[in-house]
Amino acid sequence: MRRILVSGVFLSCAGVSLVLAAGSQRPARDRTLEATVTIDASRPASYKIPRTIFGTFLEPIGNAIYGGLWAELLQNPSFEDNLWNAGAIQKMLSDEPQLARASELGLPLPWEPLDAKQGNRYEPRWNDAANSYRSLFLMGLPERPVGVRQKVFLPVHRMLKYVGSLYAKYESGPREIEVSIRRRDHPEEVFAGSKIRLAGDDWKRYEFRLDLEAGKITPLEPADFVIAVGNKGRVLVDQASLMPADNVDGMDPEIVEMAKAMKTPLLRFGGNFTSAYHWRDGIGPRDKRVSMLNIAWGMPEYNTFGTDEFLRFCELIGARPQIALNLGSGTTEEAAGWVKYVNEHWDEHTGGVLWELGNELWGTFQVGYPTRQRVAERTKAFSDAVRKMDPKAKWIATGGDEDSYRDWNETQLTNAEAFDYLSTHFVVTDDRVERQNPTADFIAQADFALPVGLERKLREMHDEIQENPQARDRVKTAFTEWLFWARQGDAPRYDNMGGAICTAGFLNTLMRVADIVPIADMTGIMEFGGIWKKRGDVFGAPSYWAFRMYSNANVSQVVEARTQVEKYDIQQGSVRLPSIPDVPYLDVVAARNDAGDKLSLFCVNRHLTQDIAARISLAGFAPAPEGSVQTLFAASLYDKNDEAHPEAVIPRERSLKLEGAELECTFRHESVTVIELHQKN
Repeated sequence: MRRILVSGVFLSCAGVSLVLAAGSQRPARDRTLEATVTIDASRPASYKIPRTIFGTFLEPIGNAIYGGLWAELLQNPSFEDNLWNAGAIQKMLSDEPQLARASELGLPLPWEPLDAKQGNRYEPRWNDAANSYRSLFLMGLPERPVGVRQKVFLPVHRMLKYVGSLYAKYESGPREIEVSIRRRDHPEEVFAGSKIRLAGDDWKRYEFRLDLEAGKITPLEPADFVIAVGNKGRVLVDQASLMPADNVDGMDPEIVEMAKAMKTPLLRFGGNFTSAYHWRDGIGPRDKRVSMLNIAWGMPEYNTFGTDEFLRFCELIGARPQIALNLGSGTTEEAAGWVKYVNEHWDEHTGGVLWELGNELWGTFQVGYPTRQRVAERTKAFSDAVRKMDPKAKWIATGGDEDSYRDWNETQLTNAEAFDYLSTHFVVTDDRVERQNPTADFIAQADFALPVGLERKLREMHDEIQENPQARDRVKTAFTEWLFWARQGDAPRYDNMGGAICTAGFLNTLMRVADIVPIADMTGIMEFGGIWKKRGDVFGAPSYWAFRMYSNANVSQVVEARTQVEKYDIQQGSVRLPSIPDVPYLDVVAARNDAGDKLSLFCVNRHLTQDIAARISLAGFAPAPEGSVQTLFAASLYDKNDEAHPEAVIPRERSLKLEGAELECTFRHESVTVIELHQKN
């Protein structure tokens, strides 16, 4: 037998044996587990796999939109106050102590003085602003420029040209203002600058362009963006902007490209911010949209990414919108107006958009939560109001989570005619377990079992729906948020390899329950399990790559796959689902495409130390002699991608030689594998 080692993936070419990956984070035991997998492609499931189980989720949280998808490089471009809550300010000052002195000089976070030694040459001005409520008055000195600066990370690895604008109002002195990019904390080193001649005595918008010389700033290195006046000039400034010249309608082109590659058919615009979001704040001229506090997350909502921008992003990546309405502080009239606006601006203006009637309304952390006694009534009132605007639309009502759904869902189902789907979420803190002093291995095993427990709970939830005559055979479940989260990086979570194992396991579950859960949205397309941007660089989490492996497989129907393999039990596991018995170490789903000429095997090895040698037999499908394999693994469960190592954990793809209808595959411990086979001509 000839064995070839290619980039850590062993391919055994004699017969059809395939050993996927090498290396281990722990010493392996002497034995390799064995499994038997029997696949019959002539026995398809009674349902199709809807593309909508590969939906994703977008919310203004962290740097998902501002500082992420939205290409704007500046924070607080309108020089406002009260845009962060106390906790966020405390963290900001801890990370950047010099901002305390800037605040003493009257500068809004996170702006800093160009030269703190010049003292106080700044004054915030309320109710004299081009945008929102506040502007900043700069008072020049004769000997040196006076200005403000902000730390920025420029994507110089791809772009050296930057475009921007600002509003200015002249008061006295020379009619000139300068914008520039300078070395961080070295104002004497100007990399690019532009002088702007001020016209008139009222607010006016000025555009500029800054071109950098190659090599002046290295990737991941911070720079200062500066607005300055000199020679006794006195000028009010407001609503500044700085973007890479290659932005796509205000969005980061690298993120758009990576999001499009996910092939997500559905993009949810929702989350905790929903219950205090008023959509009219995010339409109209961007320069006139008011900056305000995002109450849910204690961070700024600039409103520059609103409905039109969301719909444009959906268009760019080939997704349809799924939008959550404000059932917290909102009104039925406001909701109906949003439905009308979206129908006038989306696609062929024919309606039929998927709408969510609120978000997690069972939580007291939601602004204006309705309580269980009122939720059905409020859901129906909003449903009745918006159905008049679009009878073709589909409606998702807020349901309960898997571990606490029964009473809440029972209440919602009293008005089951008001919706088509009942939502559920599972945003689990998966390092919180019932066992005292758990080992890291126990936490990992408990986390990997969660998709198995969730599958069983989803079937229980569906049974409750079926008990209701109004909902039976009509209302299904929409899993509109799912995320495996942990407080620290020493447990499987969204941004490490362990999180990718959880993600793949849950996608297997979704394919098996697609007849009762036809809609699911991974948290999120940005940050968490999706795309990240740090210090100007864009990369995907390991879960992003696992998601892509599945969503790009183009399968439409599960076929029979029976796996015989060793199992394990979890007791005192996750505080959400502590008891999960009979968890198979190897989880295999087989599915074919519409034409029936491609068969894909989705395989997750949950074992922490043992490779699994699987004998796979195929019936009802004659494979061509060559297929392909993608596998995702890492040296450690806790390995992740970051801006310095953006592709540390990515899938590895190789060809596969086959003879006949049997495969012998050894799946590496803690790995995700997708095997693609084609029908023999």
